[in-house]
This record gives sequence, structure tokens and C-alpha cells, in this order.
Amino acid sequence: MKKLLSNLLISVSLFIAVQAQVFAGAGGDLIPVKMSNIQLNPISMREAESLVGNEDVYFFDVNTLELWAEGFIPGAVYFNVKNWKELLPKNKDAVMVFYCANTLCTSSAMAARETVKLGYTGVRHMAEGIYGWRLSGRVIEKP
Repeated sequence: MKKLLSNLLISVSLFIAVQAQVFAGAGGDLIPVKMSNIQLNPISMREAESLVGNEDVYFFDVNTLELWAEGFIPGAVYFNVKNWKELLPKNKDAVMVFYCANTLCTSSAMAARETVKLGYTGVRHMAEGIYGWRLSGRVIEKP
């Protein structure tokens, strides 16, 4: 019974948290954050693996530098830099796969959405990230 009540309380708390307005401040006054309505185009690890090494496919790793150093998808470009727009291909229809750590990480989703806002149409998001990639036994590269 305690477990049921605990799960119910957690569910209600999460529902309230999701419904609440989100604020951001970055050290200044808190202001409402715009929620993005851009739907990401997901890609499975199996499909992503079939694209590794293709000339017109770009993989972008949106992890921290420490995580990048532990290994990344072969051919991936480290994307967590200030001049990230310069890393994007000239062809706005090129296939680009964004990933970060795992399904709990939102960095790659944010990067993918920002890229879509710039007019790119081939943007894909691999939510399982590098941890999912490694746990599945897929090949990685190290810097």
C-alpha cells in the first residue's frame, strides 16, 4: 500500500511539474521559457549504424569534452562548441544525426531543434546516445 501511495504521489508531482510554467534566468531575473513545438525526427541505433561512414551523413556528438574523450561514434564531430554553426554542412538537406549521453540527456535534442530552426531538413535525433551505443557493443572511436 505504501508503494502504491508513493508511486501515486510521484505521478501527481510529475504531472504538476510538467503542467507548470518553466522559467529560466541565467543569473538574472526569471523569465518564462518558450516551449519548442519542433518535433524531432528520431533515428534508431540500427539505422544510425547503417549510416556510419556514408559520405553525405554527418554525426554530431553533443556531449561534454570528458564524455567525448571516452569514445564517440566513428566519424562523429564534437559539437559542443561556441562556433557550432560553422560545423554544419552547406547542404541544408544533408542527413545529420545528433546524439548526447542517453535518453535523459537533452543537449542533442536542443542542438537538433536549433539546427532545424536554421532551415536544415535532414536532422535526426538518436536519443539512446553514446551510452546506448556502447552498451549495445557498437564500435567507437577515441580522439
